[in-house]
Amino acid sequence: MSDAQIAYSYSRASELDLAAGLLGLSTSGGFTPSGLVARPHFFSGVLTNAAPAAAALIGLADVAKTRYFDLRAVTFMRDPVVTCNGDRLRFESFSACGGVYARLDVLQQALDGDVVEVGTTNVDVNVPLRRALARVGGTDPLHLAVGDDEVVATTLDGAVVEKKVPLPERWLRGFAEVQVIASRFDLRASLGRAEAVKFVRDLPKRGVLWAVPAGRSLRLAARPTPGAVCLAGPERLAVLAPLLRFATGLRVYGPLVEGGLPMASAWELELPGMRFTLTLSPEPRRGFSGEGAVLDDLNGDTVADDADLVGALLRFEPRLDADLLAEQSGLTRARVGAALTRLGTGGRVGYDVAEAAHFHRELPYDAGRVLAMNPRLKSALDLVERGAVRFTGPGVAQVNERTVRLTPGAAPTCTCPWWIDYRGSRGPCKHVLAAQKVASLAEVTA
Repeated sequence: MSDAQIAYSYSRASELDLAAGLLGLSTSGGFTPSGLVARPHFFSGVLTNAAPAAAALIGLADVAKTRYFDLRAVTFMRDPVVTCNGDRLRFESFSACGGVYARLDVLQQALDGDVVEVGTTNVDVNVPLRRALARVGGTDPLHLAVGDDEVVATTLDGAVVEKKVPLPERWLRGFAEVQVIASRFDLRASLGRAEAVKFVRDLPKRGVLWAVPAGRSLRLAARPTPGAVCLAGPERLAVLAPLLRFATGLRVYGPLVEGGLPMASAWELELPGMRFTLTLSPEPRRGFSGEGAVLDDLNGDTVADDADLVGALLRFEPRLDADLLAEQSGLTRARVGAALTRLGTGGRVGYDVAEAAHFHRELPYDAGRVLAMNPRLKSALDLVERGAVRFTGPGVAQVNERTVRLTPGAAPTCTCPWWIDYRGSRGPCKHVLAAQKVASLAEVTA
């Protein structure tokens, strides 16, 4: 399947007028509670900490145009996504290689103004705007408008700024995978300002390392120990360097260490009234799109209907309460979790490691397309349709020439090269998915 194109249509280019202290971000193709809006208007007010916000917006743009395993310049850049959740603005971008997810959360204490509407859109970040943002300094506040008000919009004669850029499949799938992977993270370390600055500035350029808590800071090691966080490709944290002068601390998140295999991690730089978070894939050459974290939930029999039910309850909340969603929907907590995964594949939810909660947003991408382009899931369903799965005993299946074991209380295993190479660390293989589907359909007790 070839890459699609994403078309941005803006009524004007985003601009920063330093003399007047005005930052106007133009919007394109947004979702609100009332549906799709061509150019929504979300916020108008004062950005009370302008300099760190400007530097962080540049950081988001830098991530979007970088291919970290191949640092040759990228000739195109996807514009950041912004969601207004009422009490905050969330700006998100993904690297060109799909291995780094960046998010800037501008929290309520950094905003002083009026929320016009909640919802999600893209915002124009152009080269002149980036140059102007680089000149923002000092402590002066900056007036921020996310979208034009209706009066201004009606004076415009159609779109005057249009962009078309590639929308790679791996980029779409990365948005689906990263929210599931991040939901398995816990806080592993919290550094003060001085320790955070020293740690980031002293990072080596390359390698797969492990950050181990040591007193009030972190030390780097070649091998993992309990409580360590993988730092694969420390050069990918270089985007934090220009933000260090504003930093108040650094929080580090990761999953439990399992063996010595590289793992994903999240690095959250605390800024005045804001958080700038980088989530890194397990290796610089690995994008999030191939991690397979969503496959177990997407393979369930009821997940599509459950996702429709849960999705109807979402109202652009900044924090989704899974227990409340279970109560409102009548589903179990586990089924709500699977439904959120399904919604994540369509860009309808993200995950905030700082608050250990999902949040609602609506990326302008088709959930069905993301599902259809997942090669392992497609291959598994094809195996089921061809009758290639045959159970030879309780929890033991032959899938073509491969043997799959579904053992209660343990991870599934398979004799295929994929499972031997990754041992489940990149999600189930197509044979396990096919066996699980047949076991579910036939009510086989594994």
